Amino acid sequence: MRLQSDAVQSWELDRLRVAAHQPQILRSDNEANRVIALLLPQGEALQEHQVHEHALVFVTRGQLLVSAGASERTLSAPSLIHFEPGERHEVRAISECQLVLCLAPWPGVGHPSQPAAA
Repeated sequence: MRLQSDAVQSWELDRLRVAAHQPQILRSDNEANRVIALLLPQGEALQEHQVHEHALVFVTRGQLLVSAGASERTLSAPSLIHFEPGERHEVRAISECQLVLCLAPWPGVGHPSQPAAA
């Protein structure tokens, strides 16, 4: 659920309803941030990957196994994870997980949507 006034946008994260495999972009600002809500069904993973931005992942429901390099950790809602730009990581849902992902700055340096530096 999104609340909006003239000055403030806010989302009640515990009331968001996101369908599996149908991420919702809550906000996207060039050179600022992108905020995405997604549902990861039990047993499914976002296989090892990296992004060009700082990635903040809020676990709002469920339990998640997080791997980065040789490190592995189990997190339960409510939790927050931070990945550095370019850091390789994987997340796997131990139980159905609702996540809110913040990417900043959006798009990050080297993002495929940006022209190559001259």
